[in-house]
Amino acid sequence: MKIVFLGDIVGSSGRKAVKEFLPEIVRKYKPDFIIANGENAAGGYGITEKIAEELLSYGIHIITTGNHVWKKEFIPYLQKTDRVLRPANYGPGAPGKGWTILTQGNLKLGVINLEGRIFMRPLENPFLVAKNLVQEIAQETSHILVDFHAEATSEKMALGHFLDGLISALVGTHTHVQTSDERILTHGTAYITDVGMCGAIESVIGMKINQAIELYLTNVGKKLEVETLGPLKVEGIYLEFNTQGKAQLIERFRFTS
Repeated sequence: MKIVFLGDIVGSSGRKAVKEFLPEIVRKYKPDFIIANGENAAGGYGITEKIAEELLSYGIHIITTGNHVWKKEFIPYLQKTDRVLRPANYGPGAPGKGWTILTQGNLKLGVINLEGRIFMRPLENPFLVAKNLVQEIAQETSHILVDFHAEATSEKMALGHFLDGLISALVGTHTHVQTSDERILTHGTAYITDVGMCGAIESVIGMKINQAIELYLTNVGKKLEVETLGPLKVEGIYLEFNTQGKAQLIERFRFTS
């Protein structure tokens, strides 16, 4: 099984970058499944139905999200779609789905979306939620990928080791900064702390540089705008799993204009 996972798509720049580079990525890797984190695809904060449909039309199979998914106008779509996930460790009754199983021919891939708790919301324990979901999904497929949308590198690493051998890959998202620690853990789980982002290169995690600097100088909170000028990048990882669901390859990539 071959998987491409794209890092956080940030605003119109991120969508433009994905549209531009995804065909080249598909030609190079020939993936069976394409997954992308789209929680910042609408103006850098959240996602809309129109934008979700746009991203899916590019050939993305599943969109994962995170803490910015809860736009009021997006919830009706979240409740009816099975192609956009929200973190599974929100409380009972939260709109949407936290996991799914993708099927293509005789291939089945379980995808779980989780959100971290360190420096973030006090959600249900992602370790315990993950363990229970993995046990359920494993009854149908041994190929399981987790998008862990979290701030703290230690929390991501710990969950990777906790699930090592139980899942095929744990992919970190949320910080928008691609890390260089991709590897296959002891018991066959591919791991990377953060896959990076899709959007403007000359930016502060996708947002306008001067606005980010002003925020840090003044400490006055205000909504930042997506950087729409300059060169673009798409960051992500390519994964290969064997028939037993163990990772055989993890390779990070960056395509730039």
